[in-house]
Amino acid sequence: MEEQKKIRRRTPQERAEAIDAKIAAHQDEIAAIEEKRNDAIKVFDDKVAAIQEKIKGLEARKKEILTPKPRRKTKKEKIKEILMAAEKMKMTPEEIAEKLGLDKPE
Repeated sequence: MEEQKKIRRRTPQERAEAIDAKIAAHQDEIAAIEEKRNDAIKVFDDKVAAIQEKIKGLEARKKEILTPKPRRKTKKEKIKEILMAAEKMKMTPEEIAEKLGLDKPE
C-alpha cells in the first residue's frame, strides 16, 4: 500500500504571519501606486505652470498693445517747449539769445 502523507496543519501563529506578509506586500503596492500618482501630479503641475507663464506673457503683450505710446514731438514742438520754459523763468528773448551764444542783430 501506498503510504499516505500526512497533511501538516499550520499553527494559528504561522497563518497569522502569512497574512501579515500579504498585508505588507499590499502596502508596498499601495506605496508604489502613490509614488506613481505623485509623479503624475508633478508632471501635470509643471505643465500647468508652463501654460500659466505663457498666459502671463500674452497678457503683458495685450497690455502693451492696448496702452497707447506717447506721440513723438516734432522739432518745432520741442523748440516751443524750450522757449515756454525760458519764459516761465522770466527770461527775455535777448537773454535767451545770449545763453545760446547768438549775435544780437543790430
